[in-house]
Amino acid sequence: MKENKNIEQSTGFTLIELLVAMAIFGIVMAAIYTVYDSQQKTYLTQLQVVAMQQNLRAATLFLERDIRMAGYDPTKNNAARIITANAAVMRFTMDLNGDGDVTDADEDILYNLYDADGDGDMDLGRTANGVLSLLADNMDAMNFVYLDKNGLVTTVLNDIRSVQLTLVARAGQRDTGIVNNLGYRNQQGTVIYTGPNDNFRRRQLNTQIKCRNIGLP
Repeated sequence: MKENKNIEQSTGFTLIELLVAMAIFGIVMAAIYTVYDSQQKTYLTQLQVVAMQQNLRAATLFLERDIRMAGYDPTKNNAARIITANAAVMRFTMDLNGDGDVTDADEDILYNLYDADGDGDMDLGRTANGVLSLLADNMDAMNFVYLDKNGLVTTVLNDIRSVQLTLVARAGQRDTGIVNNLGYRNQQGTVIYTGPNDNFRRRQLNTQIKCRNIGLP
């Protein structure tokens, strides 16, 4: 019996074909990872920006509400007034319940920056009748400028009618894609903070608040 010499041989991939396929696969995966990594960094950056903006808005909400009520004195006995007014600290009182004193809760308010957790980063604090509360973390600068009834800068407590507030917030995490050495200015053009060539993003908020309970007849 003769052997069949036309036996079909099984076909497969050659070594060169496998190497080419692996190279193409590697290129495709590298491209996918590059796109993913870029999108992930963009997403994290946006989260940091949103967190800074929320910090600024929350802090401004409290400051505006309290400063507008500074000097509220329904009994007219001069118990409520501005006590301290400098570039970094503001303290004032208000008689919210109209009992003739400012010793009740939330009637003696002080705003300043302090290191809440001992990490070397400044945070915004609100002290109400001796009780300190953390309002916003990672605040690099808070600046007050006081204006009189004519809109001129004043240091006389009794002449204050409005307050220009500037806040500079910092991201919670570094962004190695940037170097921040920007100068941040208040509404008078004075530099209140300069980025120390670090990798943190920052946001600034300016507002002017009228002390509507001060200077009333």
